[in-house]
Amino acid sequence: MSYFTGFPYKKQNLKNLIRISLALILSSTLFNCNQVVADKPSKENQSSGFSKEQQDSLIEIYLENGAWKQDPYSQDWQDEIDKGLGIDSTIAYFWQQKAMPLFKQSKYELGMPFIDNAVKYNPRRWQDYRAFIKCIFSKQYKDAIQDFQDYEQKYGYGFVMDHSYNFYIALSYLQLNEFEKAEKIFEKDYKKIMAEDGEDWLHYLDLFYYGISKYEQKEYTEALELFDQALAFYPEFSDVQYYKAKILYKIGEPEEANFVYKQAKENADRGFSINEDNVIYERYPYQVRWP
Repeated sequence: MSYFTGFPYKKQNLKNLIRISLALILSSTLFNCNQVVADKPSKENQSSGFSKEQQDSLIEIYLENGAWKQDPYSQDWQDEIDKGLGIDSTIAYFWQQKAMPLFKQSKYELGMPFIDNAVKYNPRRWQDYRAFIKCIFSKQYKDAIQDFQDYEQKYGYGFVMDHSYNFYIALSYLQLNEFEKAEKIFEKDYKKIMAEDGEDWLHYLDLFYYGISKYEQKEYTEALELFDQALAFYPEFSDVQYYKAKILYKIGEPEEANFVYKQAKENADRGFSINEDNVIYERYPYQVRWP
């Protein structure tokens, strides 16, 4: 297991090395370059002529036995991938792996041209990922909505990073203060899950944000119901408790509000908050900033 990335890697395969060496010799006149321009891959590389097997060998050499053995936030990581791109710049996975550590460092402007190229060469694999990045990382909410809607129109309803495309679309509308639009999309997903899979398949984060869409429209009774549903799945969820306490203050129940607020603070101090994988890199919408 690679220490820095969590990606598995295999021992170098001699047969693959021989095959790829032959490919390199045959193509040396076409791919004799040491540097790769991030946002303008050369026209001759747009259809490389390499087979899927040869491309897999390049991934093994320059990712599994190259970049993944380096610190992902180092130039060594980027340099290893650039070697592979210098041979075949049409491999979308190379571009995504160049972008990924940059997004985790909040270097969105640097990373976005790379992920754009990943989408260019394999849109079905990477467009929904790019839309996720725009929603959670770079905060390009209008672009995220457009990317998700376009992807869903082409390929159908689906999920990325444990949540539906509609979840991220609705979350983007929340961040644009278009609360009614957000509510309707959260409601649509809620009803779909309940009808097809049942209550046990609801996600507490979906319920939290669905409740927030109600809260922002002062629909406090409905918001409390959704917050309580979220707490049934995740009883220590401090962010839900915080907004629940705010509603209780607003509807004239200060004693219960104080009790819930105290619980929220205690749970926050113990680290019970939004626990998505990427929360270590980005603060999620409506995540509480405690004093």
